[in-house]
Formats: sequence, structure tokens, C-alpha cells
Amino acid sequence: MRRALPFLLSFTGGYVDTAGFLALGGLFTAHVTGNFVTLGAALISGTSGIIAKLLALPVFCLTIFLLRYVTRLTATVEDRSLRLMLILKLLFLIAAAVMAIRLGPFADPDGLPLVTTGMLLVVAMAIQNAVHRIHLASAPPTTLMTGTTTQMMIDLADLAQGTPIDAAAPVKTRLSKMALAVASFALGCGLAALAYVLVGIWCFALPPLLALVSVTLAFQSQQTP
Repeated sequence: MRRALPFLLSFTGGYVDTAGFLALGGLFTAHVTGNFVTLGAALISGTSGIIAKLLALPVFCLTIFLLRYVTRLTATVEDRSLRLMLILKLLFLIAAAVMAIRLGPFADPDGLPLVTTGMLLVVAMAIQNAVHRIHLASAPPTTLMTGTTTQMMIDLADLAQGTPIDAAAPVKTRLSKMALAVASFALGCGLAALAYVLVGIWCFALPPLLALVSVTLAFQSQQTP
């Protein structure tokens, strides 16, 4: 169960980032540093949607700081900390979905409804990033695939050149995990785009369900001997 969790999180990361970008005026809710690019473009072109892009990184950083500080005080057992973080992510995704469905589509890119919805999603994805770094560090990242893709190409080049048999096995294992992570992320992106075309703002109804499955996996992982 624990091994399936990173790939579900990768799918969720791709889905939420794409849905947020499409519905929230080009806001990256998972790959928050990407907002530097869209913010620069917005400033140069004179378009709106600047407030959410300015807030995304500070909100992301503050969320991780507070989450780490609080969970170290309240959850000394690793599995309990993981479950707590995933439950918190679920709650923020539910709040974001409620906001989006009740108040969207958003006419004002700098309006409070859009900014609030965007920040709820940023908090949820910040929690997911913290889950990866703290509890799933041996798995590939779940919200940013650039580094993973780079490592995949390095591994493929090494294998093509001729890696010794004893060293090739762990490289192939790592490569398969990274390939699944990238494929899961890409599938999430594609499904989010399709869902947005088909059902519009209702595309945000799926992430809470994905988060609920993540919580279930975490609890089942603890119960498995």
C-alpha cells in the first residue's frame, strides 16, 4: 500500500496543477516557482491575476514551516505524522473544491474568491510536497518532474553505455519508479485538462476523492504486518 502512495500523489499533483492553471488564471498551485514566469508575463503584458501569483510562494513556504513545526510537536510517530498530513491535505482540497464549485467560474482574476481558492490549493500542494520530503524521500518527487526526467536520461545514458551488472539492477529499479512517477503526473495533467473541458469548474471535485484514497492507503499501510 505504501509503495502505491507516491504514484497516486504524482497523479494528484499533475491534476491539481493543471486544473488550477486552467481555472485560476494561469496559477501554478503545485509548481509554485513557475508563477515567477507567469507573474513576469502578467506584469509585462499588463494582464491581471497578479495577486495570487505573488502570494503563492510565501503561502507555500509558510505552510511547510508551520506544518513541520506543529507535526514534530504533536505526532512523534512517523505513521501518525504521515496520516495527519494527508488528512490536512484532504481538508484543504475539500475547502478548495467547495469554494471553486460555489463561486466559480471566476470572472475577476484578482478577486477574493479566486485568490482564496488558489491559496487553499497551494496549501494542499505544499502539504503534499512536505509529505514527500519527510516521509517518502526515497520516491521520486510528486509535483515537479524536471529533476526526475533529468535523472531518467542520465540513467538511460549510463545503461546504454554499458553499466556493470551489479550496478545496473538498482539503476533499473530507480528508472522504473521515476518512469511511473512521470507517467502518473502526465496522466493527471491530461485528465485534468479533459475534465475542465467537459465539466468546467466541477473538475475540482476529483482531488478530494484522490486525497481520500491517499489517506486510506496510509491507514492500510500501518495495519499491514
